Amino acid sequence: MAAATATRVLTAPVDLDRPGHYVHWGVIQISVANLVVIGLMVVVFVAALLLPFPRGKRDDE
Repeated sequence: MAAATATRVLTAPVDLDRPGHYVHWGVIQISVANLVVIGLMVVVFVAALLLPFPRGKRDDE
């Protein structure tokens, strides 16, 4: 019984035996998985631009 539970935990959360889902915009066709990855990369890039860099203490004496 423990082996079946371990197998369920290690399997993919999405059924990978089925064809992927695609988004169509005219001549552009992209898979939903790739669209999600691109969206996350844009979010991380914007966060890197907007969040301040950490600064150490300065000794201005």
